[in-house]
Amino acid sequence: MRISVVIATKDRAEYLGRALESLGKQIGAPSFEVVVVDNGSSDATAQVVERARSVLPFDITYLFEKEPNRGAARNRGIARASGYLLLFVDDDVYAPPGLLAAHEAAHRRNDLVVVGPILNVSSYEERRRPTLANYSRAFFCTCNVSVPHAAVDAVGGFDERFDLYGWEDTELGVRLRENGMRGHFAWDAYLWHVKPPASTTLEGEIQKTIEKARMAARFVRKNPSPRVRSATGAHAANLLRGRAIEPLLPFYAGIAADDRFPAALRALARAQLLDGVYTQELAQALHRSPK
Repeated sequence: MRISVVIATKDRAEYLGRALESLGKQIGAPSFEVVVVDNGSSDATAQVVERARSVLPFDITYLFEKEPNRGAARNRGIARASGYLLLFVDDDVYAPPGLLAAHEAAHRRNDLVVVGPILNVSSYEERRRPTLANYSRAFFCTCNVSVPHAAVDAVGGFDERFDLYGWEDTELGVRLRENGMRGHFAWDAYLWHVKPPASTTLEGEIQKTIEKARMAARFVRKNPSPRVRSATGAHAANLLRGRAIEPLLPFYAGIAADDRFPAALRALARAQLLDGVYTQELAQALHRSPK
């Protein structure tokens, strides 16, 4: 087996079904399997996987990880995967026909972590191609990244102490880099990340932002290097900036939640609000005793 596609999912059966469907349309792909790790779903995820098994031309393994923890879920998938390469994608992606072939072709050497462009789209019908705006310097992003299975095993997989949203993939990437792995950005290995506007509520985004800030503090405590502090925003200049904009957060929240304002203005206010919430929570988490 050349590639094991690992998908961690929770309560997004419809999205998962479309992701599996897209993997069934690959052209020129090497041998591959899919490992779906259900991270405590209460919807029809298991039935969607069972249906996909009956119609798609590749092996699908279904695993269940009850405790909500992305790192633990992906570690379960890694342990079951049999491919030489691991390809991590999210459940809300749609893969173009050449995705797997492009990841395979990019692994010219055994020491590469291959990241592909992630194109955020509002619907499954929007299928644009990548542009320079889609370039990313991210070393390891589990929405679209492939890496030799042995390299992940060598550093111990995901750190399951990152039990809220955010940073567990970046932290694994740091350990991979420290162990000699090199990053490669493969333009042909792109996919579509489907984000309908109605699926992301302001309340939900605020909760994810708070969790991400708390996991950033955990990341910094584990690895207080300048690179990690810069990536997470846990440095003096950013924390001071956050303190300065803190009085404006209610103002941003009011605009972001009010449909009477133009969409562009609401989006700008939303971005400013989330940035401020993140920095505020990060400062507080850095000063709390670690759990």
